[in-house]
Amino acid sequence: MRTTEFQLPTRFGAGGLGGCYAPETLMQPLLDLEDAFRKALADRSFQAELKGELRHFVGRPTPLTSAPRLAARLGLQGLFLKREDLTHTGAHKINNALAQALLARRMGKTQIIAETGAGQHGVAAAAACARLGLKCTVYMGVTDMARQAPNVARMRLFGTEVVPVEAGQGTLKEAVNEALRAWAARCDKAHYILGSALGPHPFPTLVRTFQTVIGEEARAQILEQTGSLPDAVIACAGGGSNGLGLLVPFLGDTLHRFAVEAGGHGPALGEHAARLDGGRMGVLHGCKTLLLQDQHGHTAETASISAGLDYPALGPELAALALDEKIEVLRASDDQALEAATWLCQSEGILPALESSHALALLPELAKRGFSTALLGLSGRGDKDLSTYQSKLGI
Repeated sequence: MRTTEFQLPTRFGAGGLGGCYAPETLMQPLLDLEDAFRKALADRSFQAELKGELRHFVGRPTPLTSAPRLAARLGLQGLFLKREDLTHTGAHKINNALAQALLARRMGKTQIIAETGAGQHGVAAAAACARLGLKCTVYMGVTDMARQAPNVARMRLFGTEVVPVEAGQGTLKEAVNEALRAWAARCDKAHYILGSALGPHPFPTLVRTFQTVIGEEARAQILEQTGSLPDAVIACAGGGSNGLGLLVPFLGDTLHRFAVEAGGHGPALGEHAARLDGGRMGVLHGCKTLLLQDQHGHTAETASISAGLDYPALGPELAALALDEKIEVLRASDDQALEAATWLCQSEGILPALESSHALALLPELAKRGFSTALLGLSGRGDKDLSTYQSKLGI
C-alpha cells in the first residue's frame, strides 16, 4: 500500500478531531481520492469545468434575498437569506454532489454510491450522475423513505437505484453504514459521494471545500447590497456541509457565527440530535468527533422532525470550530422549527426546508441579544417536507 502522507489537514482544532478511521480495504481508495482531489484543486481545466457546471446547470450564483417583513416581525433591522433553495434540485447538496461526480469521472470511476437522509443529497447525486452519464446507487433508511417519498420518486426518475435500509432506526446513520459497505466491495469501479462534512479524511475537507461557494458568494453579495457585513451569520447544522459552506468564509471577520442543531421533542438522550451539549468524543463513520452516546459508549438513537438533521454526530471541523469558540452552536426544537417555517411563508412567501427552519427559529433569540442584522443560510426548499407540514400544522 502506498505510504504517501496526506497533503490536506487530517485533524481539526485543539482536540484533534477528524482523522481517518477506516478499514484496510478503504485505505487505498481514500489515499487515491486525496491525491486526485489535491491535483484537481490545482488544475485550471477542472476548476473551469466545475465553475461552468455550477453556473449553467446548478444556477449559481444563488440570490441573496432581503426579507424586510420577517425582519420587522422578529425585531431585526435587516435579514438576508442566502437562497440555496433556488439551486437545481432545490438544496445546497448539488454543489458537492456535482463536484464529486466530476472528480469521480476524472478518476476513471463509472459508478457512484451515495447515502441520503432528507433525500436532497440523493437527488443531487442522481441528477449529477444523469448529467455526466454515471451509474448511481443511493442508500436510504426506510423511515426517511416514508417521510421523503417525493425525493425517492425524483431519484428513481433520474435513473438511480434507491436501496432501502431497514436496520436500526432506518435513518441517515444506517444509510451511511450500508453505503460504506457497498463502497468497500466496489471501490475499484465506484466512488462514494459522501453528502456531508463527515467520514474519514479527506471527505470532511473535500465536502467543505466544495460547499464554501455558498459563503463566498454570500459575503460578496451582502457587501455589494449593503456596503457592510451583518452582525451575525446563522445556518442549520446536521453533519455540517451547509453550516461550514456558509460560515467558513466569514471566519476572518469580526461578527458572530451560529450553527443550529435539532432539539427534537425533548431534552433526554434519544429525543433530539443536539451533539454539542450532550455529545462526547467518539468515532463514527471514520472520524473522531462529538457523538451522542449512551452510558455504555454505544451510539445513541436520535430524533428530529427534520430528516437532514437526524444524525448522532457533528462533523469534525464544525465540532472543532464550536469547541474552539469560533462558532456558537444553538438548538431549536421540532415545534420551534414548525412555527418558524410559518413565519417565513406568511411574511415573505418562501417555503423553507425543515432543516433551514431550525435556523429561522433562533432569529428572535438573536434579536433579544442585540443583533441588528443577520444573514441566514436557506439550505433548501420545503416541497419535500410538505406532507410533514400538512400533518403537523393541520393545513
